[in-house]
Amino acid sequence: MDYVEPVEALLPGVQGKVLGVLARNHTELSMRAVARLARVSPQQASVVLGHLIDLGLVERRDVPPVALVRLSPDNLAAQTVAALADLRQTALDRLTDLAASISPAPASLVVFGSFARGQAGSGSDIDVLAVRPAGLSSNDDGWTDSLGAWADRARRIVGNPVNLLETSAEELPELLGRPAPSLWSEIATEGVLLLGAPVDTLGVAA
Repeated sequence: MDYVEPVEALLPGVQGKVLGVLARNHTELSMRAVARLARVSPQQASVVLGHLIDLGLVERRDVPPVALVRLSPDNLAAQTVAALADLRQTALDRLTDLAASISPAPASLVVFGSFARGQAGSGSDIDVLAVRPAGLSSNDDGWTDSLGAWADRARRIVGNPVNLLETSAEELPELLGRPAPSLWSEIATEGVLLLGAPVDTLGVAA
């Protein structure tokens, strides 16, 4: 799944581009601004916007010499498009809820990389760091099975491959102490926490 432009990914063509622009902007835009942001011609934008206005998804307000448009906040179809534009956050919320099923609970579970930065396209993996609780062996079958089941379900939820990076709470201080820039400094500064403690805090505590 393309989490940068999810509306355009599922609604290809000019209409998807126009709806994507409107869904990501919560203020009124002129038709010319919509065309510029959607990277289509003003004529194409005008035709599509006229159709969407007729369908009730888009509201138009004339402020001579321009016409301002926005997604209609009360329209059910428009609400669905707006929710699609916020798909990345919805996915993070679902992954967070699902993380409660991992047993024993990770000391920290963090999404990092392109998904954390909001740059994950259709070819991107979802990179996840799983920190084993202190004292838990890497060979613990319960942990391995539970984490694997979470990753498999996560892949089905997000639609992209899930790439797991695993370490222990005891190893974190050394890993986080590596000179920046490094993968670990990126995780500490840009990672999105799903469960447990932030890795920098956990590293200091360990």
